Amino acid sequence: MAYVNTTRLAQVGLAERIAAVIADVRTAMARRAIYRQTVRELKALNNRELADLGIHRSMITRMALEAAYGK
Repeated sequence: MAYVNTTRLAQVGLAERIAAVIADVRTAMARRAIYRQTVRELKALNNRELADLGIHRSMITRMALEAAYGK
């Protein structure tokens, strides 16, 4: 017995593609803003405050990346 599978691609117009690109850019900008804010706030803390939070100064960048991008 033979089976035939067909897949139809949805036609996405130019407006939808532009809207998707704009949405992606906005998401990227929002994530970058979260990253910058997290770095700024953690760098403003002194070593004692960071130690109270269990954070070493060398961990600031990694923690900001996790906060913004979930990595």
